[in-house]
Amino acid sequence: MLLVHGGRDHCRNWDWVAEAFRDEYHIIAPDLRGHGDSQWSMGGSYTMPEYVYDIAHLVDQKAMAPVTIVSHSLGGMISLQYAGLYPDKVKSVTAIEGLGASPTMLAKNAGKSINERLAGWADELRKVSGRAPRHYASLEDAFKRMQDENPHLSEEQARHLTTHGANQNEDGTFSWKFDNYVRIFRPYGLTPEEIRHLWSRITCPTLLIRGTESWASDPVEDGRFASFQNAEVAAIEGAGHWAHHDRLDVFLDLVRKHLAK
Repeated sequence: MLLVHGGRDHCRNWDWVAEAFRDEYHIIAPDLRGHGDSQWSMGGSYTMPEYVYDIAHLVDQKAMAPVTIVSHSLGGMISLQYAGLYPDKVKSVTAIEGLGASPTMLAKNAGKSINERLAGWADELRKVSGRAPRHYASLEDAFKRMQDENPHLSEEQARHLTTHGANQNEDGTFSWKFDNYVRIFRPYGLTPEEIRHLWSRITCPTLLIRGTESWASDPVEDGRFASFQNAEVAAIEGAGHWAHHDRLDVFLDLVRKHLAK
């Protein structure tokens, strides 16, 4: 089982899921490039094709195919595109809010000219290059920031994610491990039509999960679900974007039922 985390996150966010499935699967949970304890990419390059390549290389290197994938957010986007690119290498995909920007958001951005998109990207790069990682006076301060980011988290979860998601600096302060450049959306890459084409190539059972209290739109209502040949959608009540943290019991039940099919 391959567990693929989301943006600005790290592999240890899967510890509770890994513990639940450790007796049934050999589990691998990598830190994506620029995240956790993985290297930062030279030049701050974090594009979807590069992430997909990393996962493809890992699956081949570890001889995991056909692989069962459970993923979240950015990790879901990567996993679904990988499954469409190599449908014969994937046995099952579960993606928590891994479809990316909604059609409404994409339509809004599509109205911008290439000049505007490139200029906006260049401006963001300049801002990030001049922005030092935020320093927290103590791990406790970073923990409080983690709680503010996701109020659904229990104290135990927030402390665990903070402990494994931050490094101590030379001056004794703490900063998050991820590279600030992972925040930037590139003005190039696959088009929405190309992404939907990849989704349509996925042949394995696919479970698309969303939290009812998240900002993510419903893939059935917005039309994206129609791009999949063999998919189900599940909404978890009382969960936000991190559904696997917010309602772990419900999430695990959904995944177990999905994998049993």
